[in-house]
Amino acid sequence: MPVCIELDPSKLKEARTVDERLVSYNVEMTEVTGGTFWKPYTPGQIAGTEEFPQIKSFADFSFEGANTLMEEFPPANLYNERLRKLAKEIGPAWVRVSGSWATDTYYDFDGTCEDGKAPEGFRAVLTRDMWVGVLDFVKAIGAKLMISVANCPGTHDGDGPWKSDQAKVIFDFSRDYGVPIEAAEFMNEPNMVSTVKIPGYGVKEYARDQDLFARFIRENYPECQVVACSACGDDVQVDGKSAGVSGVSDMMKQFGMEVFDTDDLIKIAEEAPDVFSYHYYNGISERLAVLGVHWDADKTLSEEYLVAASASANYYAKRRDAWAPGAQMWVTESGDAGGGGDTWASTYMDVFRTLNELGTFSAITDGVIFHNTLSSSDYGYLDRKTHLPRPNWWAVVLWNRIMGQKVYETAPVQEGAHVFVHDRADGKDGYAALVINNSKTDATTVKLPKDAEVYVLSADTLRAQTMKLNGHDLVLGENDEVPAMDPVSVPAGDLVVEPATMAFIVL
Repeated sequence: MPVCIELDPSKLKEARTVDERLVSYNVEMTEVTGGTFWKPYTPGQIAGTEEFPQIKSFADFSFEGANTLMEEFPPANLYNERLRKLAKEIGPAWVRVSGSWATDTYYDFDGTCEDGKAPEGFRAVLTRDMWVGVLDFVKAIGAKLMISVANCPGTHDGDGPWKSDQAKVIFDFSRDYGVPIEAAEFMNEPNMVSTVKIPGYGVKEYARDQDLFARFIRENYPECQVVACSACGDDVQVDGKSAGVSGVSDMMKQFGMEVFDTDDLIKIAEEAPDVFSYHYYNGISERLAVLGVHWDADKTLSEEYLVAASASANYYAKRRDAWAPGAQMWVTESGDAGGGGDTWASTYMDVFRTLNELGTFSAITDGVIFHNTLSSSDYGYLDRKTHLPRPNWWAVVLWNRIMGQKVYETAPVQEGAHVFVHDRADGKDGYAALVINNSKTDATTVKLPKDAEVYVLSADTLRAQTMKLNGHDLVLGENDEVPAMDPVSVPAGDLVVEPATMAFIVL
């Protein structure tokens, strides 16, 4: 059914301000050291004309080496000019270096590892030069640095508590180099404790070590924020049904993995974090559809799909209020689907989810969302090989240019009318609205109280890898020049937002 929206400035009520680094992203540790990561989809799979071969059992899958779902990649070149230019173009951000690979990476900053072989109890090696590349990248783009540290057999004596000597290496080196680590979490997705690979290691042992880590940071690096607990898969429900990756924990248990919920940790942890964190994906990709919670492409604009972002934020906000009241809330990994992204992650189709998440999250709390990733796998903002921007990159650049930090209350979302209102990012009087028309069949009418500047996002098809702004393809110019991305002027009256399009409106 067609929807009509009235934008009335006299009815706006301020809700909160949000962090200027709301739009942030991950650079996976496996990108830094080189290692296995998700295998790219083929052009046919991205276009939806070729099926992705699904594994029949999680037991058939391994993170180790090249296999059906994974591929081995060399270390990323963080000095690449296009990569740096386009990362900086996004705006102020946090860069998080983490991922499952970071959980057992050894920091070899004195060059003692022979032939790059990791010591016993570790899997990968991070050299001094590799880490300098990260620090130079963070400095060059004006970002802040967040990491997770190793928690594996190599950082323990048998089944004893976590040892801080390896963490001290990377914290001291980064500080002395002039790019301090300003936020840190103990490990990536700790609730899946089987990844620690220590027999008998469970939630009690993790809570003990998380507390040790928090005390270590606060005693030695007080400028660094402790972030916790970066869990994934709690059973978030909407109308009695699991939303997002909710329920994955139960499924992982079926494959012999020990998993705990955030509530299990909060009950026994002694050290509250400075920042409460969680991971949110809008389901599981085709690669790991055997785990369930996988959405078909024809559902990606539906209300039941898009509501997962706000449902997760509301669920975890309650845990934040219980454990670390008053703290910011960070989504330290986010994307369309766990497991490297869906086949449409690199297309226009995923922009609806991305912009809806930014809008709904800001309406609920202040914090930061780390998109996974900047430039790796199919859910990266940039293509891994070419570093050319994907539709989501253009979308978040526009968000940061248009939507300010002051957030206003708006009516509840409905199909065809996901409306979010902020002040203007340019600091001028007025406000900026984002209207997402997620209906595939009906146009949405927006009643403008005065003349406006409008930015309409569209594409030839939902799976298009090129997005349009006001009817023009968004592509880089010569020497990677970012186009002006100017708005069109629209007089007061009715603005029609066509089906499956989005519009930024500046008044």
